[in-house]
Amino acid sequence: MKRPDKYRVEKEEITAIYHENQGRYGYRRITMELRNRGYIINHKTVQRLMKQLHLKCQVRIKKYRSYKGEVGKVAPNLINRDFHATAPNQKWTTDITEFSLFGTKLYLSPILDMTIAKSSVTTSVIVLI
Repeated sequence: MKRPDKYRVEKEEITAIYHENQGRYGYRRITMELRNRGYIINHKTVQRLMKQLHLKCQVRIKKYRSYKGEVGKVAPNLINRDFHATAPNQKWTTDITEFSLFGTKLYLSPILDMTIAKSSVTTSVIVLI
């Protein structure tokens, strides 16, 4: 003997909300819309019912990528991969690294003096905020 479907009305609402939004709503947004319409239902139940109904959100959030290719001017290659220096302050190297901390972007730019010194390397660090 088969039981009547406990979530028949909710399934109809979920399907209606899904199609009203052209398949762009996932289980989280459908749960919020169901709550706005007066249905009290857990998000895990909505997720399970959507799986049973073979409804899946079609839009994926694109990951943020900051790389934009070669932007700006490229400095001429004066060192030609010869990183040896005979005296201090002849050759310096640097790189800029971007960090995202607590919702703000921080930039780290260490400056290395390329003087040959195996035991110690002179490093200056500039943090740009």
